[in-house]
Amino acid sequence: MSKKKEWICLIVGFLAAILGVYGVIAFNKFVLISLPIGLRMVSMLLIYWLIALIPIIVMLVNKDKLADYGFNKNKIGLQIIVGVLIGIAMSFILTLMPHLFGFGEYVDNGKRYKYLWQFIYEFFYCIFAVGFVEEFVFRGFVYEKIKCISQKNIIAIICSSVLFGVFHLFSGNIVQMLITACIGAFFCFCRLKIKNCSTLSLIVGHGVYDALITVWASTLI
Repeated sequence: MSKKKEWICLIVGFLAAILGVYGVIAFNKFVLISLPIGLRMVSMLLIYWLIALIPIIVMLVNKDKLADYGFNKNKIGLQIIVGVLIGIAMSFILTLMPHLFGFGEYVDNGKRYKYLWQFIYEFFYCIFAVGFVEEFVFRGFVYEKIKCISQKNIIAIICSSVLFGVFHLFSGNIVQMLITACIGAFFCFCRLKIKNCSTLSLIVGHGVYDALITVWASTLI
């Protein structure tokens, strides 16, 4: 594929992801709260996939393979274990430690749960919606397109991570965007440097890390 076409795919995919996250925020704000709890839970999962819709379509049209986006069929169980360990390590350093040292308000997502089913759903949502969509789009689609254009991993890491920070424009301030960009770079390095770490590992790690934010906020406060 020519660099011009790669640029077009990258721009279209990223802008569609931005529009998608704006649509998710609007849906959650104006529609979600009025739905019954069961439908609300299903809708949260499905609506988040709008973010990845256009990148998925672009992937299919271009006949890209999941392997091109960092997925691997080998040792899937080990890939998942690596992801869980990454998520737990990140949670310990970036969430638990700040809570223990009195800085919990800076790593708090505002969610407070009391029941086991709520925590179970949070893990499911964070892995199969947030983790899957964001890792597919940014460590998969965006990273691969930038790498194809630049032919350099470091440029793909920096640019995809910056775009990952920009992606969180609607849900945070500039400090949170910078932190998110750093987390994106960390995920990229994990996939490149850790044995048996794939995009699937990052999906699991991302989801576990996000879900544990709610666990610590709900149990330590």
